[in-house]
Amino acid sequence: MTGFCPACVGAADFAADRATAGSAAASERILLHLPDIRCAACIASVETTLSAMPGVQEARVNLSRKQAVVSGWGLDPAPLIDALAKAGHRAQTLDEGMLAGQSDEMRGLLLRTGIAGFAMMNVMLLSVAVWSGAADTTQRMFHLISAAIALPAVAYSGRPFFASAFGALRNGRLNMDVPISLAILLSAVVSLIGAVQGADRHSWFDASLALTFFLLIGRTLDHAGRSAARSAAAELSALTVPQAVLLTPEGERVVRAEDLRAGDRIRVRPGDRLPADGTVEHGLSDVDRSALTGESATCPVAIGAPVSAGEVNLSGPLTIRVLRAGKDTALSRLAELVATAEMQRSRFTGIADRAARAYAPLVHILGLVAFVAWWHLTGDAWRAIDVAIAVLVITCPCALGLAVPAVSVVATGRLFRKGLLVKSPTALERLAEIDVVAFDKTGTLTTGEARLQGAPRDAELALAAALASGSTHPYSRALIAATKARGIVPGAVEKVVERPGLGIDAIVEGRTVRLGRPSWIGTTGDGVALDDGSGEPILFTFGEDVRADAGELIARLRGAGLSVAMLSGDSRTPCRRVADSLGLDDVQCAMTPDDKAEWIRAKHRAGHRVLMVGDGLNDTGALSLAHASAALGSGLDAARAASDVVVLSGSLAGLADLVTVSRAGVRRMRQNILLSAGYNVVAVPLALAGLATPFLAAIAMSLSSVTVSLNALRKLR
Repeated sequence: MTGFCPACVGAADFAADRATAGSAAASERILLHLPDIRCAACIASVETTLSAMPGVQEARVNLSRKQAVVSGWGLDPAPLIDALAKAGHRAQTLDEGMLAGQSDEMRGLLLRTGIAGFAMMNVMLLSVAVWSGAADTTQRMFHLISAAIALPAVAYSGRPFFASAFGALRNGRLNMDVPISLAILLSAVVSLIGAVQGADRHSWFDASLALTFFLLIGRTLDHAGRSAARSAAAELSALTVPQAVLLTPEGERVVRAEDLRAGDRIRVRPGDRLPADGTVEHGLSDVDRSALTGESATCPVAIGAPVSAGEVNLSGPLTIRVLRAGKDTALSRLAELVATAEMQRSRFTGIADRAARAYAPLVHILGLVAFVAWWHLTGDAWRAIDVAIAVLVITCPCALGLAVPAVSVVATGRLFRKGLLVKSPTALERLAEIDVVAFDKTGTLTTGEARLQGAPRDAELALAAALASGSTHPYSRALIAATKARGIVPGAVEKVVERPGLGIDAIVEGRTVRLGRPSWIGTTGDGVALDDGSGEPILFTFGEDVRADAGELIARLRGAGLSVAMLSGDSRTPCRRVADSLGLDDVQCAMTPDDKAEWIRAKHRAGHRVLMVGDGLNDTGALSLAHASAALGSGLDAARAASDVVVLSGSLAGLADLVTVSRAGVRRMRQNILLSAGYNVVAVPLALAGLATPFLAAIAMSLSSVTVSLNALRKLR
């Protein structure tokens, strides 16, 4: 059996609809790659620089992806890149080829780390001779040999820190690499002076190399952690197909996918990923849409079925008529939406960013205070320099800068892989506060398709279907579907007239027959009544199929300590039927859109936090008023636009993860901020007291960053 899946199609259409709505606002977007940004101070500098440029409406930096999205009017990348260069930040317009730069950076870090470690071990071996009693000329010779090994190694291995620090200072600002570079250079210079003077206790080449080595280890592990926390947007971008098989009058020709145009015909073989959006012009197959919808079940497609870039053709060859290609595809637009959500700032991000920015000047002040205090108390300038170096290193705010963004990327990425697109910058925080979940009934907890119940006589059903054939009402469609299922041919009717809000009447064999509201026909009950002219109205009742995973979802929500309610515009009988099948007690029936909105206001006044889940136009008011909201991807555009989260898959089960993952993510953000603050509360006094050498400070600082990154990457439970 072939056909196409409405839920999958609706999810794919959502990306295109939202992107089109965004472009309608006349705002342009430029994506920039920022390979050198490291910390919150870098983020603040980049965003401030870009926001000050003419035509820029907003600039947002994603630290995990090392990207900036610039929105505005009349934008030209060249002036933006020049402005960033003057501010000390290397920038490039982003294209897919730059993804290779990520692995190049990792190889460079590993090489520099290896050289620093190898040099450190050799200098430590030479230091053993000094510690063993070598003196005078022998001691000086070992120091000079150590200098010959250490200085080139420090100059090469420390280049990432030096380049970043120099760029910041040249433009009159500070970042976290300034104190790090100062500490490394102070260690090396003081050691060189000691070696030239022949002073044993002032030669710390091994410490300078160890400082560089452990700082590089921390940066390498940080880079590896970012790669492990690769965003959902990056995963979507990786699904882009570079080439397509174009069908021309002369035959097949391989072209770049971005060169395809609307109206082109392409061939997609089994096993290939689709390079563009379009409709099936020839062929039958099954496609895997899990990358776009999170739904693992395959979807059959036939002639006329819509398909999207990123989907995988599984079984048969397809000829596709292209509708959208390149950056206009649903895949590209969906990736942009996810990336935009990842770049937004939450309350926790703001706290961490402000604290990290305040650290930059504080680090240097503390280092200077430590130097002056120790020199004054001991009269030993070299000891004072030693303590100042340790303070500069140990107070670096790397961990605090990573505390929140890493968790946000992991959480939104996990939810996206479950078919949930988080749109709002503060959705995770608000979802973590939810204690009530309210569902719309039709189309949300149910499939939205009415189904005839009972077993009416064939003649009655044939007459009802004949009248219903002139209507698009869900009950009319259900009558026609039941007739076809039983192989009944609808009767012939004449002079069909639809009475708005009431029903339909017609002439059959000279008598008037009517189908419509029971009250109009002269009876009571829920459903549709038929007056066949005999004087005895016939009542047809209907039900809806409850979604297969709705019961599991409600059980999981209750297990998470949430109360669940159902809000519906339907009458009591169909509402109770669905509620009873799902075990729901809080059921609100016959509600208007205003009634739903007032119900949510009342809950908020009572101190509750409501998550509203819906799909229709009558749900938009409630979705907008709720503390947090989610809409089905197959629902109306208005509902999806009003929501914080869109369910891209056809499954409801993932909605339970909205709350659980958000709660875990917020807990993890708090943990990371506390870990970062706790590290400084303990480490800074130790460094100021002279109890931490530069070597130990480097280890402690690197461990703090690694701890925060690993905590963010832990599975969110």
